[in-house]
Amino acid sequence: MSQEAKMDIRRLTMEELTEYFKERDYPAFRARQVYHWLWQKQAKTFEEMTSLSKDLRIRLADEFDIHTIELDTAQYSQDGTIKSRFRLFDDNLIESVLIPVTKDDRYTVCVSTQVGCSLACSFCATGKMKRMRNLSAGEIYDQYVEVNALSLDKYDHPLTNVVYMGMGEPLLNYKETMRSIDLLTEPEGLNISPKRITVSTAGIAKMIQRLADDKVKFNLALSLHAADDKKRNEIMAINETNDLGSLMEAIQSFYKKTGNRISYEYIAFNGFNDTEEDAYNLIQLCQRFPVRVNIIEYNPVEGVPYKKSSADQLDKFAGILVDHGVMTTVRRSRGKDIDAACGQLANKG
Repeated sequence: MSQEAKMDIRRLTMEELTEYFKERDYPAFRARQVYHWLWQKQAKTFEEMTSLSKDLRIRLADEFDIHTIELDTAQYSQDGTIKSRFRLFDDNLIESVLIPVTKDDRYTVCVSTQVGCSLACSFCATGKMKRMRNLSAGEIYDQYVEVNALSLDKYDHPLTNVVYMGMGEPLLNYKETMRSIDLLTEPEGLNISPKRITVSTAGIAKMIQRLADDKVKFNLALSLHAADDKKRNEIMAINETNDLGSLMEAIQSFYKKTGNRISYEYIAFNGFNDTEEDAYNLIQLCQRFPVRVNIIEYNPVEGVPYKKSSADQLDKFAGILVDHGVMTTVRRSRGKDIDAACGQLANKG
């Protein structure tokens, strides 16, 4: 088989691997062995699969590739955050971020699901890149594996949480995002609890409804950033076709069918969405189902006119929410000095 025609074996499901071996008169357990090598032992070559015969390893190498990611650069923030840039098999680049909160024994990886992003939110550096392609489930899974090894090396602690909040919109890469979560959570993979996983979306109502119908077990975060349609349209073009009314209906369905935790991500922009009126609009969006609001300090992006709210204004805004019974957290930025904070991932050198 020619080099150009080789398929990435990690694109095959367990069922497809089983069919491959069955068609070639190999015993079915060979499929499980290969799957185990790929997803539990993270084999990067067929030669590593020592429980297979040499002839079978040669045959697999002749017919398939294994497309893994490789570390290109790593940047270390003064606050302990580490941003890793990974090179893909086709030389595209993506970024992942390790966010350690050592006092809480919380080590979170922020993974990407696309090379670039097609949504073009006006405040986001990633949105200024065009979307080159979707990532495969294996490329998403690899980010966890690589950053987990980094966390063990630097902090002597494994990852505790996964957030799908990096480059790209996870729900526009639905199939591969869902399969990557299966690989992380299934016993044949890494057996991580889905309660440790949060998928963040800019807000695509029909795909949130699909999550609800699929009765997923992970948590959902909506990148809200404005609590009325006029302001949200201004900063997030996706809202023009997915307004707040349709989003609230979809999220209510998600909660009803899954019971999973929901959070709103809310970046505070000075004088734009941090007023008392904005706070009361946001309170209204927190009435239909239990929700936690994460208020996020804005991180400057070159060429973007927005400025972050002052610390006093952030605290005042959060105080109004808390006084009205809304679970609220103010998240100060991490990794700003290495462009690793929320909205800053853009593959800069």
